[in-house]
Amino acid sequence: LLGQILDQWFESEPLKATLATDAVIGAMASPHTPGSGYVLLHHVMGELEGRRGAWGYVAGGMGALSQAIAHAATARGAHIFAEKAVCHVLLGRDGEAQGVALQDGTEVRSKLVLSNASPQITFLELIPQEQLPKDFVQRIRQVDTCSPVTKINVAVDRLPSFLAAPNAHNGQPLPHHQCSIHLNCEGTQLLHQAFTEATHGHPSSRPMIELCIPSALDPGLAPPGCHVVSLFTQYTPSVLAGGRSWDEQARNAYADTVFDCIEDYAPGFKASVIGRDILTPPDLERIFGLPGGNIFHGGMSLDQLYFARPAPSYSGYRSPIPGLYLCGSGAHPGGGVMGAAGRNAAQVAIKDFRHL
Repeated sequence: LLGQILDQWFESEPLKATLATDAVIGAMASPHTPGSGYVLLHHVMGELEGRRGAWGYVAGGMGALSQAIAHAATARGAHIFAEKAVCHVLLGRDGEAQGVALQDGTEVRSKLVLSNASPQITFLELIPQEQLPKDFVQRIRQVDTCSPVTKINVAVDRLPSFLAAPNAHNGQPLPHHQCSIHLNCEGTQLLHQAFTEATHGHPSSRPMIELCIPSALDPGLAPPGCHVVSLFTQYTPSVLAGGRSWDEQARNAYADTVFDCIEDYAPGFKASVIGRDILTPPDLERIFGLPGGNIFHGGMSLDQLYFARPAPSYSGYRSPIPGLYLCGSGAHPGGGVMGAAGRNAAQVAIKDFRHL
């Protein structure tokens, strides 16, 4: 239990709760859920520029990271086709991967196929089910993809000014504006209460909020004086109580709850809002192909990690289809912008390629 780990090391309840957010982020779990301690470990493993456990902002936004990878690939001779949806994986007579078919009818032949789509899309939508072992298909169908996350992107005409640390007179960003700001995290019990509400189909009445202001570090993201605010919030169920789906009214009601909470910490925030984009779990699934809206392509619980990710006997990036590899967040070691799954999968694919 994460709560027990934190109790061993810390006394301050606000500090414990703030650390606990990294153990439940993206997970339909509370700090009291068995196994939640691993997700905290997952978020502090590795290093950035020699600093252990450090995270960083990408200059130009997260899309700039994708562009950097794309430029590195094209410099080595890769061809990239954007906005070209894959219809299915092409299979040979012996059931081996031979390329992909696009929705426009184009066929791209290849000796190897690497998929960083979720295991659900890769194996349940892009491969004929009769080509896969029944127990494997059943395992993929049973992966827990429940997600509590609603992402809200906000455009504001001035920096939020927090009661605990008011803005400077010149309106320039202060050190805390350049960090991850955790709200509604004064105690682990608050997080547990927010989680419990969602398990009953109700969006949290006092949601856990991680607030970042990327434009405080990267001014090019917004016009002069204005800023973009990224809100990572939970807990929100995929399906609301009574089987109701997320309509526009439900979306806005939840966002209003989030904004009311921020207003308590930073009066004037609501008046500064120019626009907002609300992405509930079903929106994250529909737009980004995240199963259940899960940012990790599947829960990071102990039964879905290590040798069991995405399925027992298939944690080594190879799949039941020879020549088809899984290299995204649904593969070992899981989600997060660290590239570990992709690098590991590439090494396995290169090793196999030499024998073709």
